[in-house]
Amino acid sequence: MNILVTGCNGQLGNVIRDKQPQYPQIKWFNTDVAELDITDKDAVVRFVIENHIDGIINCAAYTAVDRAEDDVEKATLLNVTGPANLAAAIEQTGGWLIHISTDYVFDGNHCKPYTEDESTNPMSVYGKTKQEAEVAVMQLCSQAMVIRTAWLYSEYGNNFVKTMIRLGREREQLKVVYDQIGTPTYAGNLADAILTIVNKGINPGLYHFTNEGVISWYDFTKAIHELTGITTCEVLPIRSEEYPTKAHRPSFSVLDKQKIKATYGICIPYWRDSLQHCIHLLNEKEP
Repeated sequence: MNILVTGCNGQLGNVIRDKQPQYPQIKWFNTDVAELDITDKDAVVRFVIENHIDGIINCAAYTAVDRAEDDVEKATLLNVTGPANLAAAIEQTGGWLIHISTDYVFDGNHCKPYTEDESTNPMSVYGKTKQEAEVAVMQLCSQAMVIRTAWLYSEYGNNFVKTMIRLGREREQLKVVYDQIGTPTYAGNLADAILTIVNKGINPGLYHFTNEGVISWYDFTKAIHELTGITTCEVLPIRSEEYPTKAHRPSFSVLDKQKIKATYGICIPYWRDSLQHCIHLLNEKEP
């Protein structure tokens, strides 16, 4: 089987690349923009056909949520045009596509976990482009699977966990919002789920995947500092209105994961256990 991974230098792409030796029966094609510009339709078609690609895992995305409010054109190119190009190209060969989406497709005005069949109502440019991509890939590829995730972090790249560790070591005090509720997702767990799906066979449709549990950004920060051993930084809870951002964040974006667990028999780790594992890996990387 020949599988194309786009966005291989990002958080999820890097972790998937780390796990590829466990699947020697697969020939992997790891690309980022230097190897394949997914916004170039002709280049995508040519790559898929010439390399006899059977399936695509699309990890490429424009994820600068606040910057997207002013950079609509680029966000749309990367988050809508690119995935649509991938979907159309792989449909020509009868292959499959796994596309990663986000909890930001919901408005956050909920009080119970969102299921896959609930109406979307994105409140930011980032959320809108990701929602448009969901529709596009499902329309253009009959074997498309969309996996929504949330609060992604890993030992790679820039993310909330690494930022809170750095700021916790630099500052005596941090203010973090307590009224945005969701679930962190360790990229390594999402990668395991994706590779399990590839191994068992694609069942097209919408799915949700995050770690288990529910938490606020404030509580998440407290846990990060506790597990990292940071004791000199006071973390204070604040409301979202005290920390204004260009893009609207959903106040409640917990995702229901029953569908992916039932379909693929996936056992999902608790967020704190996965955070502890990631921090252990980060500590090993430190000089």
